Amino acid sequence: MRFIPLFAVAAAAVIAAWLPQSLNAQSDDVFAFIPVGGRTLLANIIASHPPADEVKALATGKHTRDEWVSYLKAHATAITTLQSLTDKELLTLADYLSFNMPLPANQMPADASKLPMDGRDFALEKCMGCHVITVVVTQSRTKEHWLGTWHKPSHMGIKLTEAQREQLASYLVLNAGIPIDQVPEELRAGGASY
Repeated sequence: MRFIPLFAVAAAAVIAAWLPQSLNAQSDDVFAFIPVGGRTLLANIIASHPPADEVKALATGKHTRDEWVSYLKAHATAITTLQSLTDKELLTLADYLSFNMPLPANQMPADASKLPMDGRDFALEKCMGCHVITVVVTQSRTKEHWLGTWHKPSHMGIKLTEAQREQLASYLVLNAGIPIDQVPEELRAGGASY
């Protein structure tokens, strides 16, 4: 039997009750303060219609994160969308590619939303099951610390493969530590942390 702290249940209930009303009332994404993940960055590249051979190279490449960074910088002239990325976004994209490429059958899906999930997706889908997302994204931690948290009994029931846990931890190292004043007031946690 998995134990879920009472504050986590209360936080999840408050968010669950608030989100449907708020999302309908707002045209903006309530989670827009969380940096985009690699899936979104790659989808934006695909949507910009770069040369087909460049898309194929992205889908079939197998590189480390650092190798992807070098590759992306070298191909920024052909894939012009890369020129508008910040250094952190470029690193986030390279990290995502290192975890998810090459794609099975070496083909990009026709619908970019069918790309593999990224760390941001995992955080929103898996972490919010027990507590408000702010608990996660406002903390600045090492990869080892994040992985240690997810290997505690309270987190072992989360349905993520070891590779997905690694990808989530890597995304959070790059993109978490968001100052609380950048979080919408209605999403600020009441001091809960790990």
